[in-house]
Amino acid sequence: MAVVIQMTARRPPLSSLLTRLRDRSPGLAAGFLGGVVAAGLGLGSFAVLVTVLWISSPYPDSGPGGALHVAAALWLLAHGAELVRTDTLSGIPAPVGVTPLLLLALPVWLVHRAARDATDGDGAGEDDGGAPVSGGTAWAGVVLGYLAVGAAAALYAAGGDLRPSWLWAGVCVPLVAAVAAGAGVWTAYGRPRAALDGVPSLLPAGLRPLVLGPEAQARLATAARAAGAGAMVLVGGGAVLLATSLVWHGGAARSSFLQLTEGWSGRFAALLLCLALVPNAVVWAGSYALGPGFALGVGHTVSPLASTPAPLLPPFPLLAAVPDPGTGTPLHWASGVVPVAVGVTVGWFVGRGAGGGVVVGGSEVSEAVRGGGTLPRAGVSAWSRGRTAGTAALAAVLCAGLVAALSALAGGPLGVGALARFGPVWWQTGAAALLWTSVPAVPTALGLRAWRRRGRSAREPELSRGNEERAAAIGKQRAEAERGAKAAKAAKTEKTAKSEKAPKYEGMSTADDGDLEPYDFLPVEAAQPLWHDGEAAREARWAALKEAMAVSEPQMSEPPLSRPPLSKPSVSAPPVPEWTEPEALESDPSESDPLEWDPAETRPPEPPAAAS
Repeated sequence: MAVVIQMTARRPPLSSLLTRLRDRSPGLAAGFLGGVVAAGLGLGSFAVLVTVLWISSPYPDSGPGGALHVAAALWLLAHGAELVRTDTLSGIPAPVGVTPLLLLALPVWLVHRAARDATDGDGAGEDDGGAPVSGGTAWAGVVLGYLAVGAAAALYAAGGDLRPSWLWAGVCVPLVAAVAAGAGVWTAYGRPRAALDGVPSLLPAGLRPLVLGPEAQARLATAARAAGAGAMVLVGGGAVLLATSLVWHGGAARSSFLQLTEGWSGRFAALLLCLALVPNAVVWAGSYALGPGFALGVGHTVSPLASTPAPLLPPFPLLAAVPDPGTGTPLHWASGVVPVAVGVTVGWFVGRGAGGGVVVGGSEVSEAVRGGGTLPRAGVSAWSRGRTAGTAALAAVLCAGLVAALSALAGGPLGVGALARFGPVWWQTGAAALLWTSVPAVPTALGLRAWRRRGRSAREPELSRGNEERAAAIGKQRAEAERGAKAAKAAKTEKTAKSEKAPKYEGMSTADDGDLEPYDFLPVEAAQPLWHDGEAAREARWAALKEAMAVSEPQMSEPPLSRPPLSKPSVSAPPVPEWTEPEALESDPSESDPLEWDPAETRPPEPPAAAS
């Protein structure tokens, strides 16, 4: 018989490996799949848009492969990655680093939603009896899945005319995915504040006391809210300035839009590009209101004091809204109202938090803590002037940081040489925001704090008078209660004394019945111990049981009565068997089983009922 020896081992298929991995780590696999889907949806959206524009273009300069390369490059640009354009007239690669902020919203929303849904796993949450997915597992799965697709997209886009910069792509895409996924997981868990407690540990040791503790956290929360409100006011003011400038230069903007292209597909593409760059233009207008303005090329700055744009700007509707070259006029200087409003807003929010606090154990805690319901309202006290001014300064620093970050995202290079700088310079904009915000914010916060203290001080006499009246009423009630308690105690004592002096047998006449003995209680027998208490009682019970068994053994020595066999009943009434006295068996009474039947208790079997 031939023997077959298997020389090679069969490898398990890839599908079984993926299934095994999914079964071992369902949360990680679900998060990975969610990240892949989020990246695929983003890439698909850009691919559909670029393909539609390529199909509708009357003069396409590349095939469908070129359109897909452009779509992948735009998807990377939406994450903030810088692109490099290779098909230039000079042959020198030109960087493209201006990221349309509206395009950035799409990948951020997709990753945020994928991470939020990944915490639910397969839908088996706590309500369904399943274990919820941990936040770290969901975050890691989503980020890994998103970066896997991002790496493939970067490799594919490297073969086109718009190639990604590997340094920027390796930094921006993971950063956007990690931050958006973290925000999604945090949102899924109800935005717990405990997740942010570890952030102060990342600060230097000298700055940790400034943010640790309930008082410091309350001041930090107030400063953060004030900074966010100030940044929103600046963005809103920039939007108003942009809209005003577009209306003022409406004719130039309209003519530049018509000069871009003659076909409807090209104009539609230009319109989409303008819409995607509107948030950038809003940030540029906000930087213009702060003073530093923005750059339209190296050496060409547009600010309220002077405007020197580049002479050879391409016709574009948003660039047509740039102020005319020359020295600024009072109309341009009026844009300084926007940063003043930002500073007043920051000071207002800080003054509201500094106007009153909770005093617990001699320390003050701001209204932010009391608003969360974490501390009882034990008293109201305002912050000191130094604490209020410090919180306003901290809010100004945070607001300046936000403005600087927005300025860095809104600008970038569009080429080499004179086109190497477009948009606001982030450090100049941040410094101007710090100056404009802190100058109005500190006086506003101190003034609002003083006003709130003044109103509270005016109400303090009325409050103290009301407290005194309330205390007097409470003292009167307590005095009346004490007098009533004393009267009740005295009455009880008098009643007890009378009962002791009274005769022992009330209602009975002892004068006539001289021979009557006073009735007394019958003697009470001594309490017997319980049947289960003590070794003596247990031994007595066993002795009684043995004695009873010994007495009953001679009576139970006789064998039990054997039952006669039952015959099959007939239709007629069955005969009743006659009772016969069984014969006694010769046996030793001592060997009889005490559990045998007693003949005296044996009864004849009842006849079966007649069958119907």
